[in-house]
Amino acid sequence: MPSYSPEFVQTMRAALDDAMTRVPVVHATPGIKAQMAELILKAAADGQTTYDGLVAAASDQIQTIISMLT
Repeated sequence: MPSYSPEFVQTMRAALDDAMTRVPVVHATPGIKAQMAELILKAAADGQTTYDGLVAAASDQIQTIISMLT
C-alpha cells in the first residue's frame, strides 16, 4: 500500500472537495463521494501528484459514476 505525506493527503482531500463541487447537488451523496475518493486514490497510486490532475481524475468520471449508482 502506498504511503503519502501529510501534505499530499491534504492535496487529495482538497481535490476531492473540489471535485464534489462539480457533482450536481441531487447526486452529491456519501456513495458518490466515496467513489470520487477512490478515483483520486487510484490516480495517486498511478503516479498523479498534481492537484489539477487529481481533480480531473475524479471529475472526468462524474457522469459514469452517477449512471452506475442511480
